[in-house]
Amino acid sequence: MRISELVRASAFSALVAVSLLGAAGEALAFDDKVFDDKTGVKPESNPWAVFQFGFSAYKSGHKDQAVEAYRYAAENGQIGATWKLARMYAEGDGVAQDDYEAFKFFTEIAEQDVEPGSPEESYVSDALVALGGYMKEGIPGSPVSANPVAAQEYYMRAAANYRNANAQYEMGKMFLKGDGGVKASVKQAGRWLQLAAEKGHAGAQATLGNLLFQSGKVVRGLAMMTAALERAQPSDQPWIRGMQEEAFALADESDRRTAISLAEDILTKGNQ
Repeated sequence: MRISELVRASAFSALVAVSLLGAAGEALAFDDKVFDDKTGVKPESNPWAVFQFGFSAYKSGHKDQAVEAYRYAAENGQIGATWKLARMYAEGDGVAQDDYEAFKFFTEIAEQDVEPGSPEESYVSDALVALGGYMKEGIPGSPVSANPVAAQEYYMRAAANYRNANAQYEMGKMFLKGDGGVKASVKQAGRWLQLAAEKGHAGAQATLGNLLFQSGKVVRGLAMMTAALERAQPSDQPWIRGMQEEAFALADESDRRTAISLAEDILTKGNQ
């Protein structure tokens, strides 16, 4: 469930695994055809085969070989390899952590002309969200300065074109606060938060639940915040718990009991 940048990264790593799992064994078998321990990637190797080798090397812990393989594959048109490099630099995974280097790789991906529904959609969608985060905060010690308007444009592209839940959540927050050059609008915020919440985004569920609670829909709001707390990753639990506990303290006992029951239904059946 993609409810944070860490979850998103794990989800896309799983996506790569699914796409390559069937060929991973082959990659180990033909690694001598594309990679030499002394000279690295062999000239004129097939980029897809090198990408497969990089995946196998990464999974077996040879991340230095994986980086070299991913670089070759990325330079030869494999968008998944470019995405993997971006994530490795963003997280300091097998390489020195370097947000600016990650930013450059994510930018390469975002510049690709990828149609919604294509196999590469998830890479572009994730890259746009990552770029939105970098532009929102800026990257210290680099040419990338904070630019909320540019951040909003990246988020909007991912939210509208690729229906990315994290981007929809970010758009919801921007409309709540009037950030990124958009006019504050609870209605627009609720629209984007609802779209993300329907995909199981815990932050969106909690924020939307709080909006509902504040608007007088006490039971539904409490239920959504309670369900969100159950689904949330550890990094999101503190702020969601604080919001939920404050709302529970204001509700009467009957509403609390009903909300808990409804939260169980939401967790079981979804957010509709």
